[in-house]
Amino acid sequence: MNFPESQGRFLKSVQDALQRYDSQLNDINHKIWSNPELAYAEFDAHDHICALFESLKSEGYSVRRKAYELETALEVEYTYGSGGRVVAFNAEYDALPGIGHACGHNLIATSSIAAFIATCEAMKAQAESSSVSGFTVRLLGTPAEESGGGKVRLINKGAYKGIDACLMVHPVPMVPGKPELMSMATTLEGGFLANDKVKVTFTGKPAHAAAAPWEGINALDAVVAAYVNISLLRQQILPTQKIHGVIVNGGERPNIIPMSAKVDYYIRSPTKKTLKPLTEKVLKCFEAAATATGCKVEFEWGPSYDDLKSNWPICESYTSAMRAMGYHTLLDNSGEKSALAGASTDMGNVSYVVPGFHGLFAIPVDGVNHTPEFTSGAGSPESFKRAIGCAAGMAMVACQVLVDDKFAEDVKKNFEEDR
Repeated sequence: MNFPESQGRFLKSVQDALQRYDSQLNDINHKIWSNPELAYAEFDAHDHICALFESLKSEGYSVRRKAYELETALEVEYTYGSGGRVVAFNAEYDALPGIGHACGHNLIATSSIAAFIATCEAMKAQAESSSVSGFTVRLLGTPAEESGGGKVRLINKGAYKGIDACLMVHPVPMVPGKPELMSMATTLEGGFLANDKVKVTFTGKPAHAAAAPWEGINALDAVVAAYVNISLLRQQILPTQKIHGVIVNGGERPNIIPMSAKVDYYIRSPTKKTLKPLTEKVLKCFEAAATATGCKVEFEWGPSYDDLKSNWPICESYTSAMRAMGYHTLLDNSGEKSALAGASTDMGNVSYVVPGFHGLFAIPVDGVNHTPEFTSGAGSPESFKRAIGCAAGMAMVACQVLVDDKFAEDVKKNFEEDR
């Protein structure tokens, strides 16, 4: 598969830029990986990325710290001329509690930073000889993907308005028996699920658990009843739907009837349309537990994540670029089951408002995402190298969006039809 002409002429400039900035990219990757920070507390990652581009202001980059009223969000932008199309890259950098960067967000940030720089450098090198009168390339630092819905809040603040394409890639384990596989571009439904998040608090009445238990109303009993209700419900839902949760608080002491108990649940379904009736069934499980035990029940909803709609022309372009550079890349997953199938991402919400791409790339690890083994693998030199390879592919696609009117129109048309 060969580059389209509108894409191929940027190859050398993209590769030269990535080679020129290799040490800075390696440094930022290590800083983020070695200092994992949780949702909305990614202060060092935010500052390191901003500092990198503030040191490059002479190259034309504008840096916006604490962007869109979020303390750990950021925006870096390069604009040439006036008007034209806008391409953005999402950089995630939040970690998981207790196990650090077990989903490789250091690599996501690094690949997006690299793709942003390579796109800007390649477009600058070609701007004078192209018919493009103007363009904008944007890097968005998007906090709290793991639980806090940073991109949802950024959407609501207008961060994605006017964007013609938004790209990012995500690391996964290597496919068993296929070490040559570098990357995957997929539009398969059910790859990334719509997701509702809810924390449920049951409130009862305390009493001495031995002397007068009949005087109490047991909130832990409500939690147990809800857990059993949901376990029974799982038998009657689709195999593609998921319900899972943890008990956050089950009481204070064995000799006190628990007055308060709390659970934290995720509810997932292939599309946001099919998620709604599933969530309603789960709510009935909680309400029934409250009724049975005499407890009060309160719901605290987190940000809902939409299912992911990857743009087909972008997937094709990315696959073309990666294969032409010698990377074994699958289009539409070619029947392969990703290690992240069944997961959810707030990039899904972005894909409902602008044409989006959320590619996957394989890294050498001994475990799956959200394990200590994946944390270790995400910090390896080989994983960094693979993230940079994918950055080159994304940059090639971004340049094509900015200069190729026909391709940009195809991207827009596919987005509108899919939506």
